[in-house]
Amino acid sequence: MKNDQSPESLDIVEVEPGAFSVIRKGRSFSVVFDGADFVIDGVRVAVPPDPRDWKGDASEIAAGGPQRITAPMPGRVVSILVSKGDEVEAGAGIVVVEAMKMQNEMKALRAGKVVSIRVSEGATVGAGEVLATIE
Repeated sequence: MKNDQSPESLDIVEVEPGAFSVIRKGRSFSVVFDGADFVIDGVRVAVPPDPRDWKGDASEIAAGGPQRITAPMPGRVVSILVSKGDEVEAGAGIVVVEAMKMQNEMKALRAGKVVSIRVSEGATVGAGEVLATIE
């Protein structure tokens, strides 16, 4: 069995807003995005949630417990914007992670004190990995 890791060629043309014609290996597919899911040749395919939309445990934040700043997806730490012991306001940038050539700034959801930074600049991180903790 051959394991071919080469990129696959797709021909994608938007035929109208939200509707696409996709040709893969000589076979044509009709793909429509309805705002929540894809419909491919009449078959509904759920779109997985974007990890960047994960906000953590709301009860943890509301209760005033430690806030864990996590990586939204695998990537590389570009910069650390705070130091251990810093007081931060809600919305303050904590760590910048680069994933898929885009930089994502991880922000504090509420004010507090930075009690730990668990990564260093240049480190590779996995999705959901704790980058820093704020109390």
